Amino acid sequence: MESGGQAKWMRLWRPRSFLRWLGAFAWLAAATAFAQDAVRQSRDDAWWTGPMLANSAETLPRGHVLVEPYVYDVQTRGNDGFGSRAYVLYGLTDDLTVGAIPIIGYNAMHHGPNSSGIGAGDQILQAQYRLTRFHEGSWFPTLAIMLQEAVPTGRYERLARPADGMGGGAWATTLGLNAQSYFWMPNGRILRMRFNATWTFARHADVEGVSVYGTGPTFHGRATPGDAFYVATAFEYSLTRRWVLALDLTWSRSSATRVTGYDDPLGLPATPVHASSGRSEAFGFAPAVEYNFNANVGVLLGVRVIPGGHNVTRSVTPAIAINYVH
Repeated sequence: MESGGQAKWMRLWRPRSFLRWLGAFAWLAAATAFAQDAVRQSRDDAWWTGPMLANSAETLPRGHVLVEPYVYDVQTRGNDGFGSRAYVLYGLTDDLTVGAIPIIGYNAMHHGPNSSGIGAGDQILQAQYRLTRFHEGSWFPTLAIMLQEAVPTGRYERLARPADGMGGGAWATTLGLNAQSYFWMPNGRILRMRFNATWTFARHADVEGVSVYGTGPTFHGRATPGDAFYVATAFEYSLTRRWVLALDLTWSRSSATRVTGYDDPLGLPATPVHASSGRSEAFGFAPAVEYNFNANVGVLLGVRVIPGGHNVTRSVTPAIAINYVH
């Protein structure tokens, strides 16, 4: 059974409800367009926090820092996955930004024991190199290549309770291409667009006992996560200098995760184990509202919705983030 709060979210984000929300989004943008004079908005007059999901193609100026912590709750039928991830980035040069994304989490199970405490997930190291920069009057966007490395620091095996699992146990490399451009609407307001495409491939993880891969207490073997491909596009409409409406659209596809090894109960013959999760595929969307106190500080309130998919559990993830650039 779903909790009352989760059931409310699931009803709210059914496809019909989403279409109503999207219609309201479009109506509000159109109303603003007709209500204002068609004066071309300066990019200096548009402040941004950034959408909920799509990464920027820009890099930080040399010596500057960006800190953007997110707090969220991944709500599924049987679990609330509370977590936080913080983007901590530094401009090494004008075209190269490096940093880390520390992640922590806590699982609250609806029908079973919760996590024994707040745990660290797999931590991410990131570098992004800018190839081109957008210039007004040109159709060419800002482009950047991104490299991420997931460091397997989260607990994933020998778990006293399954809810303690916070990581995958495998080093994983992500290669990505990020793009960003600006368009001026008929009313002169700016529409900023982003596009991300990433490919992630992981090494294997040695597994002992109860793990995030569904193995039992007497299992010995390894798990090999499948390659994953992810695409995201985002639209941000500068409603006023401080207020921005944002919408992310995503699609992801992952190859099967394979588990091989033995169940070796004490005193009994070992049993070979060969399991596969099957491939997965899902669409998602994330409407959000941004408010910017000034050009360097802003907050975002949004929700990511994955209605479900092939081998993917539907989920609703409300989130809040603070963006600070210095």
